[in-house]
Amino acid sequence: MSTDTHTAGANGHHHDDGHAHGSFSTYMLGFVLSVVLTAIPFWLVMSGALPSKQVTALVIMAFAVVQIVVHMIYFLHMNTTSENGWSMMALIFTIVMVVIALSGSLWVMSHLNSNMMPMHEMTGMK
Repeated sequence: MSTDTHTAGANGHHHDDGHAHGSFSTYMLGFVLSVVLTAIPFWLVMSGALPSKQVTALVIMAFAVVQIVVHMIYFLHMNTTSENGWSMMALIFTIVMVVIALSGSLWVMSHLNSNMMPMHEMTGMK
């Protein structure tokens, strides 16, 4: 290896290969944001602060998407400049897949709930 691409720091672990590396403060900021983005939906469900279950579910999904973005930025170090923009494409792809999975799951659960056999018809089947 040439000394141009990798330089060792005081502890021998620092290298300059063009990838973003987080500092302690960025990891702590990501951790604090993750805790807050987990605690708020937990509080919303436990306190019943929102008027309906549908609104609560939508707010929780929004917090989940934001938390995924926080993880990708602060822990996976994805940004628009690294790897010629492919990291941003991965972020957009992940967001699209999460939206599809969450909306599809809610749609399936809603239809299962409305299409379940009523309890009074099940008692007559015995």
